[in-house]
Amino acid sequence: MSPLLDVLDVHPADAPGDGAADVFTGPNLPHWRQRLFGGQVLGQVAVAAGRTVDADRSLHSLHAYFLRPGDPLVPVAFAVERLRDGRSFSARRVQAVQDGVPILSAIASFQTPAEGLDHAEPAPDVPDPEDVVSDYAVLDASDHPLARQLGRGRHVELRHVEPTLYTAPDPERRARQAVWFRLDAPLPGDDLLQRGALAYASDLSILEPVLRRNAMAWSTPGMSVASLDHAMWWHRPARADEWVLYVSESPNASGARGLATGRMYDRQRRLVATVAQEGMVRLPAPGQRGR
Repeated sequence: MSPLLDVLDVHPADAPGDGAADVFTGPNLPHWRQRLFGGQVLGQVAVAAGRTVDADRSLHSLHAYFLRPGDPLVPVAFAVERLRDGRSFSARRVQAVQDGVPILSAIASFQTPAEGLDHAEPAPDVPDPEDVVSDYAVLDASDHPLARQLGRGRHVELRHVEPTLYTAPDPERRARQAVWFRLDAPLPGDDLLQRGALAYASDLSILEPVLRRNAMAWSTPGMSVASLDHAMWWHRPARADEWVLYVSESPNASGARGLATGRMYDRQRRLVATVAQEGMVRLPAPGQRGR
């Protein structure tokens, strides 16, 4: 069973405050940068909001702003405000709070099942996950003390179709990439937990096309990368503990910010979700590069 189950399956807090909002909490995963992984908070926000809507309404969109770095040693409270419950849609505002201040603010929308127009951008022609080297193998072969924690500590197996960016930049400076991912253990639970897990995984590699295009690697000395805002739309049901193809590209980088968009496909190449994120990408001073 995936360790992410305990993290994503948020539960009502003991002290819901003044009663103006439903409040949930859940444990944190340790993070190698001594800060909360943004994808964890996104997944927990999605599930917390979903706990306050009728079971027949599925999460279809989430728009979030990262406001402050989170501390993995401090519990997070997820305060959910019920904005609207209409005939077909429900809207919720969620504040993720640590030590009395928000670290993320989001609005989520849910919809009852409906028939309508149906089309989707086809998946690119890429190798199957069995034909791609696992990032676990790449990181396990490294002698860096954080390599194993970076890989297996995420509890999601990644398989990059293009060369990984852990230790070296992409020599082709591509502005796009394809990555297969799945949780490294089954995730029991309902559709809401699966959608929360997809939100968790959506933040793992979304900004990498920004780095690829500009010949940067995660190991670049002095580089600082942080998520600023994140949007996600779920189109069709999918499981995060089965292979998902995550195709992403970067249309722009400017002003110390990089923009990336992504599409998720299931093993049958059905489009199941779309993602967009802008992140801060600060470079080291010219004299620090290459040190």
